[in-house]
Amino acid sequence: MSHVNEPLGLALLEARLRQDLQWLDLPAAAWVKPRFNAGQAVLDIAIIGGGMAGLALAAELRNLGVSARVFDQAPTGFEGPWATTARMQTLRSPKQLTGPALGLPALTFRAWFEAQFGLSAWNALDKIPRLQWADYLRWYRKVLDLDVRNEHRVERVQPRADSLVELDIAHAGQVQQVVARHVVLATGRDGLGGPWVPDLVNDLPRHLWTHSASGLQDDWFVGKRVAVIGGGASAMDSAATALEAGAQRVDLLVRRAELPRINKGKGAGSPGMTHGYWRLPDVWKWRIRKYLNAQQVPPPRGSTLRVSRSANARFLLNSPIVAVQVNPAGGVWLDTPNARLEYDFLVFATGFRTNFQLRPEFAAFAPHIKVWSDSFTPPDNAAPDAELDDLPDLGLSFEFQEKTPGACPGISQIHCFNYTASLSYGAVSGDIPAISEGAKRLAHGLVGQLFNEDIEQHFDAMQNYAEPELLGDEWVAGQPTTRELRE
Repeated sequence: MSHVNEPLGLALLEARLRQDLQWLDLPAAAWVKPRFNAGQAVLDIAIIGGGMAGLALAAELRNLGVSARVFDQAPTGFEGPWATTARMQTLRSPKQLTGPALGLPALTFRAWFEAQFGLSAWNALDKIPRLQWADYLRWYRKVLDLDVRNEHRVERVQPRADSLVELDIAHAGQVQQVVARHVVLATGRDGLGGPWVPDLVNDLPRHLWTHSASGLQDDWFVGKRVAVIGGGASAMDSAATALEAGAQRVDLLVRRAELPRINKGKGAGSPGMTHGYWRLPDVWKWRIRKYLNAQQVPPPRGSTLRVSRSANARFLLNSPIVAVQVNPAGGVWLDTPNARLEYDFLVFATGFRTNFQLRPEFAAFAPHIKVWSDSFTPPDNAAPDAELDDLPDLGLSFEFQEKTPGACPGISQIHCFNYTASLSYGAVSGDIPAISEGAKRLAHGLVGQLFNEDIEQHFDAMQNYAEPELLGDEWVAGQPTTRELRE
């Protein structure tokens, strides 16, 4: 008899998953009517980005009988940040969260982990190792047989007046044009822009600084005096990376007098928030996101201890940067209200912002996107928030809306399933806790639109449907008796 702690192996888990899908009658049969453009088959759904969000959406669409093709510029297995730019040792989310499993127990990280290492190993696990999460997502893609095209870089997204969207995609030295009915931007934290740094570093030579999302390399730090600007999770990960690479000294420069200690977003996390936030009036959405931005998310305790254990680390609180100057002798000077500090290299752990200048592939429609500042006025006496003002104001299926009606026909066929959707929809389009709910919500919206767009064809098909339930031999026609006949 096998023991409960003995790992079953991935083969048995995959057989269980196949059985679960069969019992649920998934995936549904294909039902979308084919469409052609200039003799070329039109994709039902094109998804840009093969990370966690793109995979979860493609999987849910497949369950609903809709084909989706995913394009990602990274090599196979290196989609998203997990095995490339991320530098945390473990994920920040609790291990028991089900992530992109879409309600299927055999598709969870826990099932995948226990199948290989057993229950005792699961119970002993604190947080999920980052690279193990990357391996899980690779398995997720393989076991579901999702259509992901790697090393395909989308260079142009062009909505058209006929409700189709053109994509120019570079692959293997050539550019091909693909046409889709709907396009989903599952582009992660980069969203609709990229890493943000303060303006005061614009004139600083590029070899003297980097952003924490750039994929930190050990040889950038060996023997150097390093400043990390920021106090969040990515700042801790960057500082620890520099210290472990052999930096002479690493200072964290933090604007606040104290690091935030409470994750307010975690305290508000519930099915109510997940399913109710997007139904709130705009003023409540803005109020919640504004509050969370102001409170900030504290770095994980483990990540902070990873830095503070080093004798070569300093936490310089209440130290906003007011000026940056190149040191003629080498390196840079940083001025804070309290000191002039000298470093050899800077790391800006300052997050991401919407900035279409960093995303030329979206240039054809970016100026036409309705953003929150176009129609929403913050409550009286509320401080402005440029980050929130620039976020897209999305429709009921995560679709972009026109800033000026009629100026960009077809823009509503492009859907925003990345971090920048957070003001409109909450944290359902990129973070692990609610990614399944976000994928389901968007998939349901896309399925509804595909059906409605072809309603005449579906009605014709319903009228022409001719598979008989009865064959005609199931009964014998009776006759009324003589007494029953009318005289």
